[in-house]
Amino acid sequence: MPIHENLLGGPSPTHLPDDPEPRELLASGTAPSDVAAKYPTSSLAWAQLADDAFQAGRTVESYAYARTGYHRGLDALRRAGWKGHGPVPFEHEPNRGFLRALHALARAAQAIGEQEEYERCSAFLRDSSPTAADTLS
Repeated sequence: MPIHENLLGGPSPTHLPDDPEPRELLASGTAPSDVAAKYPTSSLAWAQLADDAFQAGRTVESYAYARTGYHRGLDALRRAGWKGHGPVPFEHEPNRGFLRALHALARAAQAIGEQEEYERCSAFLRDSSPTAADTLS
């Protein structure tokens, strides 16, 4: 039996390829807007912009940044073989940008009264990674 065989019959976990440069730039204190400009496909940079805007009370900006990071993440997931459902483990660090953007989108949607989107994104986050849902909430 292969080590990575899924005994539950669902899709295998999706692991995004590592792109350490945006993560390293953010960790070194580079402004998230500069990182997003240099690496516009980085969900992590957009998620950080969303978090910063939300903390500053700029909810609509947070929503827009989170939506961008979410869609960039969906594109990356599809390129990695994701078929629209299945685990996206938080434990795999390259997945965290997408999961953070998804969480930020749910949070901002709730804050602006988009209850259906909040519920959809929250369920999507929990279905993708219970660990992310628990850690980020």
